Amino acid sequence: MNMRSFIDVKPDSHFPIQNLPYGVFKLKVGSKPVCGVAIGDYVLDLSMLEEKGFFNKTDLGSEVVFETPSLNKFMSRGREAWKQVRAILQMALSDENPILRDDSDLKKISLIPMKDVVMCLPVEIGDYTDFYSSKEHATNVGIMFRGKDNALMPNWLHMPIAYHGRASSIVISGTDITRPKGQRKPADSDNPLFGPTNLLDFELEMGFLIGPGNKLGTPIAIENTYDHIFGMVLVNDWSARDIQTWEYQPLGPFLAKNFATSISPWVVTMEALEPFRVSGPKQEPEPLPYLKIGGDWSYDINLEVSIRAEGQKEDFIISKSNFKYLYWNICQQLAHHTVNGCNTKTGDMMASGTISGPEKNSYGSMLELTWRGENPVKLPNGRERKFIEDGDTLRISGYCRGNGYKIGFGEVSGRILPSSK
Repeated sequence: MNMRSFIDVKPDSHFPIQNLPYGVFKLKVGSKPVCGVAIGDYVLDLSMLEEKGFFNKTDLGSEVVFETPSLNKFMSRGREAWKQVRAILQMALSDENPILRDDSDLKKISLIPMKDVVMCLPVEIGDYTDFYSSKEHATNVGIMFRGKDNALMPNWLHMPIAYHGRASSIVISGTDITRPKGQRKPADSDNPLFGPTNLLDFELEMGFLIGPGNKLGTPIAIENTYDHIFGMVLVNDWSARDIQTWEYQPLGPFLAKNFATSISPWVVTMEALEPFRVSGPKQEPEPLPYLKIGGDWSYDINLEVSIRAEGQKEDFIISKSNFKYLYWNICQQLAHHTVNGCNTKTGDMMASGTISGPEKNSYGSMLELTWRGENPVKLPNGRERKFIEDGDTLRISGYCRGNGYKIGFGEVSGRILPSSK
């Protein structure tokens, strides 16, 4: 798409007119949170356009959906409304259309420099499910703990494995993370100890957000899943590996995961990602009928993880991966999630699980990158990292590369603070 905006957008920007991701923001000088879209280095205030009647001829009518502190009302309206609003925004921001370009008063109140805003959680998240959909990641972890011959559990190749996470501890990018405490049992101890985790880790993930939900007892057929998915965000599902090792049997993760999950502030729509659909890995054995879907349902999204130790001046890249490596795609995840009649609601988030690629430099966690700490990551200042230390900042970024433009997600970052006393 050769569309251009009258806003000056740098070639390497994550937010050209082809993207227009949605978020929630407020002014640094103080204001209530409202909905906006990113365009270059600006945020377009959708509540101002809504007030001027820009969306009256869409399925939204005159309903107020953007002068709110979350995207939920808009997300609930469905794909046709999403497409109509996207078309209006691209038209309004086009360099060929005078409606906003030549209205200096409207531009002044509706286009706000990003440096002047604070980003908020974009969605009121009711429920959160974390999948385990990277074959490379599941295999690596399985080799570490069960050996090569029993790396994948017998059910893994037949269905998307997942657990229910904690929505209350999902935080926006930039939020500091306090090192969690819990029980852990060192190999040389007969009894568990209580205290801060020694093996704090990141997990490179992406999440998708539910638009319209489904009723209890009514599964979403796999051919209909796409119409329930509004868009995607970057996710860092922080993990305390030593706490997890001691607690996870027989029911899975608990305190090792529920202390914090960080997400990026901008929600990239599925319409913006449409040109970057690709085929995922071949699935063998063939999935059961309710998980079969034709076409390409993975996405070519470049992902990068960097770390900055306290006192370092620059980030140091430790992993480069890609969303397309995931074995189970988002349609299969949602179909499986609801096949038993489980209902979903607008704003629910489903995360991919750790995304690891086939090479060591594409692994999506410190657990894998250092192979349980046996091969530490060497930082430019001469220090090493087996796992994440206090003062470290982790940053994940992601983008799709188009013809002369990027469709980017921005970043999700978090700095680790010492455990509370």
